[in-house]
Amino acid sequence: MPPRAAAALPAERSTPGHSKAGKWVAWAVIALAGAAAWWLAYTNLERFANWLVYTALGMTAGGRLASAITFFIFEAPKVLMLLLLVVFGVGIVRSFFTPERTRRILAGRRQTLGNVLASLLGVVTPFCSCSAVPLFIGFVTTGVPLGVTFSFLIAAPMINEVALVLLFGLFGWKVAALYLGTGLVIAMVAGWVIGRLQLEGWVEGWVYATVPAASPAGKEDRLRWTERLALGRDAVKDIVGRVWPFVLAGIAVGAGIHGYVPEQLMASIMGKGAWWSVPLAVVIGIPMYSNAAGIIPVVQALLEKGAALGTVLAFMMSVIGLSLPEVVILRKVLKLPLIATFVGVVGVGILIVGYLFNVVL
Repeated sequence: MPPRAAAALPAERSTPGHSKAGKWVAWAVIALAGAAAWWLAYTNLERFANWLVYTALGMTAGGRLASAITFFIFEAPKVLMLLLLVVFGVGIVRSFFTPERTRRILAGRRQTLGNVLASLLGVVTPFCSCSAVPLFIGFVTTGVPLGVTFSFLIAAPMINEVALVLLFGLFGWKVAALYLGTGLVIAMVAGWVIGRLQLEGWVEGWVYATVPAASPAGKEDRLRWTERLALGRDAVKDIVGRVWPFVLAGIAVGAGIHGYVPEQLMASIMGKGAWWSVPLAVVIGIPMYSNAAGIIPVVQALLEKGAALGTVLAFMMSVIGLSLPEVVILRKVLKLPLIATFVGVVGVGILIVGYLFNVVL
């Protein structure tokens, strides 16, 4: 009769620690495999575009239509792939910097230090034109000075983190650093100026009578990493799902500029030699409504055609930071003189940046 000792032994059970470690290893393997596949596809996009246009479709190299189609086929997946990666990462970062936490950090800050801190927080805090009013009310009614509030409201849309990473991926770190640095300077100085002018009387009276809804402090600190990853995924669904038509439209415009606009024409209109190119770029950019991801391909095409970097940078900042829809929404909480001051101060800052980089670079 065979012994039963082996049968009496308890079955092996995985401990909670082993199970958790196994999940993290599996996630790490999936992440590495996904990153490798992303990089392989990203680095071969140009080769694929050239093969598709000139080999598969048999189009003639150097033709305007072929050049425009190649630009679109290359740039569309390139920008969208960058956008997916950036938005996912930004969604995770934003789980640490909610509007409530930002409001608590800035409340009671004095001028100068508050302007600097608000501008830096504006880069990573969720913001869009539709959230301008509730953010403004929440900041002002919890003790954030008016000038500090404006530094945040200027930096948040103007120094768009998606635009920053896309600029880095498409043009390199120097252009991205110029965009980041000049945007921060404009936000800090403009907010400081507005604060020094003491324009609180030009805020609609009902704003100060509003009591902001309280939110549990520290809630964002209690999120688990699985929840933060889910927020990153949700950000991709929400943001990319809303902006991809604008991205493709921007790339289509860029492709048209790339293929059909003569370099001499663009250089004469937006080149360094035309003194009026910078203010014209700002005037054209303010009424336009586009997100950062949609305007980047247009910027790329303009630069390739000979437009000056300062002029193009001024155009992009005016589209992103002084959009007409945002001004219209802010009219609900600001009186016209304060809106005019806001647009004027930021506009002057953008003009200075445009002229400065046209002279230096």
